[in-house]
Parts: sequence; C-alpha cells; structure tokens
Amino acid sequence: MTKTVRLTMAQAVTRFLSRQMTEIDGKKVQIFGGVWAIFGHGNVAGIGEALYQVRDDLPTFRAHNEQAMAHAAIAYAKANFRRRFMAATSSIGPGALNMVTAAALAHVNRLPVLFLPGDVFANRLPDPVLQQAEDFSDGTATVNDCFRAVSRYFDRITRPEQIIPALNRAMQVLTDPAECGPVTLSLCQDVQAEAYDYPENFFAERVWTPRRVRPDRQELAAAVAALKGAKKPLVIAGGGVLYSQASGELAKLVQGAGIPVCETQGGKSSLPDDHPLNMAAVGVTGTSAANRLAEEADVVLAVGTRLQDFTTGSWALFKNSGRTIIGLNSQPFDAGKHWALPLVADATEGLAELGAALKGWKAPAAWTDNAIKGKTNWQADAAKVTASTNAAYPSDAQVIGAVQRTMGSGVTLLHAAGGLPGELHKLWQAGAPGSYHAEYGFSTMGYEIAGGLGVKMAKPDEEVVVMIGDGSYLMLNSEIATSVMLGLKLVIVLLDNRGYGCINRLQMATGGANFNNLLKDSRHEILPDIDFAAHAASLGAIAEKVSSIAGLETALEQAKKNARTTVLVIDTDPLVSTDAGGYWWDVAVPEVSSRPQVNAARKKYEEAVGSRQG
Repeated sequence: MTKTVRLTMAQAVTRFLSRQMTEIDGKKVQIFGGVWAIFGHGNVAGIGEALYQVRDDLPTFRAHNEQAMAHAAIAYAKANFRRRFMAATSSIGPGALNMVTAAALAHVNRLPVLFLPGDVFANRLPDPVLQQAEDFSDGTATVNDCFRAVSRYFDRITRPEQIIPALNRAMQVLTDPAECGPVTLSLCQDVQAEAYDYPENFFAERVWTPRRVRPDRQELAAAVAALKGAKKPLVIAGGGVLYSQASGELAKLVQGAGIPVCETQGGKSSLPDDHPLNMAAVGVTGTSAANRLAEEADVVLAVGTRLQDFTTGSWALFKNSGRTIIGLNSQPFDAGKHWALPLVADATEGLAELGAALKGWKAPAAWTDNAIKGKTNWQADAAKVTASTNAAYPSDAQVIGAVQRTMGSGVTLLHAAGGLPGELHKLWQAGAPGSYHAEYGFSTMGYEIAGGLGVKMAKPDEEVVVMIGDGSYLMLNSEIATSVMLGLKLVIVLLDNRGYGCINRLQMATGGANFNNLLKDSRHEILPDIDFAAHAASLGAIAEKVSSIAGLETALEQAKKNARTTVLVIDTDPLVSTDAGGYWWDVAVPEVSSRPQVNAARKKYEEAVGSRQG
C-alpha cells in the first residue's frame, strides 16, 4: 500500500519544490534557488505558512514590488544559463497582475520562472472577494487568466490533488530546452489550505538535467552541404549558445573553419570580444564589422536565435539574394523561420557534430581575412566614440568607455531598454560567457536594478555593474533597498539625460516634433530637478553625483572597495548616439502629415522598404 502524508496543498507545493535537484559541475544542488514573495490576500495564509515550514531548505526572499521580484527571479535563471531558477508568489489581484509583465519578459526570452499567484475561492461561496475582478459573462474567469498568453504552461488548481500532475508538468516545461519559459500555477486560496493524503513518493528527491538533443542525420547532412558550398559563411550566435553553454564548441567550429561570428543581444559574450573572429554585435545595434559581412553572406548559420527584427535589420540586412539560412535551434518553431534549413538540436551537440563533419574544410581565406580587417577598423571607430571627454554632458558611449576602462571585462554588465542597449551591444567588450546580460527581447524598462539583484544572487562573488537611464530608474528602483537588506552589492551607473532620450531620438528620426519624451518637452508647470543620488541614499545605497568622466572613473574605483550597493549619477546628452555601425529598423512613418519633416521621413522610409529583400 502506498504510504501517504497529510499536507495542505500549499505545504505540498513547497515541500515538492524543495526536493527538486540538478547537477552543476558534478555537484548536486537544489534547482530552485528560492522563492520571492510579497504576501497579501490570497497567499499569506496558505503559501505563506507553507514557506515558513521549509524556510531552512527553501529560502524565501521579500521584495518591494511584485514585478521587480519576478525580474530578479528571471535574471537569476538567465545568469545560471537556465540550470537553476526561482519561484514568485503574490496576492490574488494587483500583486498577481504586477507579475504579468515579467511573465511576458520570461516568455520572450525563453527563461524559466514559476509563478504562484493566489486566486479566488474555488468554492465561490464568499464571492466576490477582495481584489476579485468579476467577469459578467464568465464565472470561471479571474485576473490570473492574463497569465495564459504569456505562460508556456498554465493551470488553475481547484482541488488539492491537482497539484500532483500540475507540478510534474511544470518541472518538465521549466527544464525543457525547447519548451522552456514561464509556468503559472494559479492557486485558489481556499484550496491552498485544504489537506490531502499525498503519496510520499511524490516528494522523493529528483534530479533534473538538461536534455541535449542531437541533430537529425538528414538535417545535419543538408546543413553541412550548405556550409561546404559557401564562399561567404557567417555565424550568428544567439542566446541559445549561452543557455546551452556551447561557447567552447562554437569557438572550435569557427576557428577550424575560419568562419566569422556576430552576436545578438542575447548571444553577446558567446565568444570573448577579443576573439579575432568575433565581429561583435549584428543588426540595428550592430558594428560595421558584423553588418557588412551580413550584407554579403551567402550562408548564415543562426545558432540559438529568434532572428527578431533588431538582429536582421527588419530583414533588410541580408542582401545576398541567394543566401541560405541554417537554423540551429532546440525549438523547431525557431529553427525553420524564414525558410531556413532547420537543424533541430541542442547548440552544443549541433555545433560539435557540424565541426566534426566540416573537419578539414575552411572558408575562403580572403573572406576570413577581410572579416578580421573589418574588425580592426571597427575597433578604431569604437575607441574614438568611447574616449574620455571634458564635455559637460558626455554621450552614453563616453560613459560606457569610462566604465569599461575602470571596471574591465571581468565584471557582469547588465542593462535593459532605452538607448543603452544600442550603445552597449556594439561598444561593450565582454569577457566570459554570460558576462553581458541584456534584457532586450521584451525591452522592459525597470528590469535593470531588480535584474542586477538576481544576477548577484547567482554570482555572489562577482562584481555586477548595472547601467540604467533616469527613465528606467524612475519606473522601478525599489530593489536597491532589497539589495542593501540582503547584503548583495551592486554598482549602479545612472545616466541622467532628463527624459526618454532614446525614444526622443526615434521621434525626431521619423519626422516627429520633440514631444512628451524629454521632460522639457512634456506638459509641466515646474521642470523637475530630481536628486537621484539623494533618493538612492535614502534607500540605503552609497550614492554620489559626479560632474565629469574623470570624476566617474574615480568614483568607480571607490565603488569597487565599497561594501554595499553604490549608485553613481552622471548627466548625459540626450541627443547624441553612436553613428558608426548600426542598421535600418522598420518603424512605420505616417503616410500623410501636416509636418514636412514627417513627409520627408516617409519618403526615406518608402525607399528603405522598397530596397528590402525579405
């Protein structure tokens, strides 16, 4: 007879989570690094009590904002290359909905996180309860249905025994390289408290290791044939290279075959910046070294990338009409995009088998030599725009140069949204795999500080540098206080251009008037003069406003020595961005307008669209 243990549904959830394991570098560790929780109506009595019972085995972390705590959980998973991850629990209403943006971020970036929002009563007797949003035509609907569109797996638990198959399915999704993404288990609050006789073997320790699918023979043969016929081959390294920890196999393949590599935002740091065949960033935010090769490439091996519009220049970048794309990806949906030759496989396994099959074959020397020369030219251009300056309002690029010179490539650099991704993608010189951490799949303002906290939890012994604009800082800064509370030091460089500088530049580029982006161009009675250093200090950080690039470098040197989170603020120019490198991006311009600037921009837009070879 099967032995059972009587637990509430919530207690069963937390006990199960604490028994799930993985192996990293030969060592068995818990696969859940902890649970982020903001308690409220719908989770404090059930999940809250259950988390208390396992607090020594499964740590619970308190945050100040539900979206932020979910960002931290997601960044933790990314920093661990999806090998470990976290859960996040909230109350049933605004707390749950605050996490939906983070769920979409994880969904886009294929990152594992377990959402455990509280929900209304399954028995419906006290309806409507506090925080319940009623649907007049559907008695089963709750706000948590918003998670359905941004979850890889969604389930609403209305009976305590339903958690048994639901948690098993959740773990399958969270650990599957192809299906990986957010999982939402919506926990009805009365059911959290209901007891059930759970089989003891449900709580047996289980070790989850990543599935490494090897290529299909026919798909591999087609890919090898295409590469051997190439005169101008190019590799695009996406985030899947890092998730698979395939950097070593990538280096072997390209060094053996002499194929240049360029990197997406998610794939940057797949190879170190100083690797001679690494042309760095590709696409809209790319380098001249990468983009000129992409224009000519006849075979493009796209490894672990979604090939989104920033990577492809809205599909205007690849100008060789006879080009072939090989989609090496664990997810068939991505592998076959844009009529690519699919090569469905784990990146490590796929690159290893490609390398073995291509042994002895090399790309034409002229193509490889041309690539290396182009990189040298780009490095000279990059050095100019990142050089030190005495300007009162330095550019983002000049601030990046100061951070790079002072902190080096050994730190983990994190950023998201706004103008910084465009500059950092092309200009930051990344070191080890995973040392460049961008959230540019969903481009989520407010990810930066919370994400930095998650990275620091994954890499407690490394220096984590967060670069953020004033707009993102104002959206979500509360986890500075959490980083201080947990003793997890971040170095935060805050670039203040007094508004949404990146979107202001885009507005101007599409013929629009300066409107509602910079603070001075927004409706106001009094122009804000925000003391960011004082605000950060009030949250517990060491904070300083510097007045120059030289002052920033001095402050960064001190920040290395500081024991807690340090915020350094510097004013920057909102109108300057790096002209070198980069590519066209399809942003639709109005067909008609009373502004001649818009009409002129429309004409240029139509010319660009007409030249696109989709």
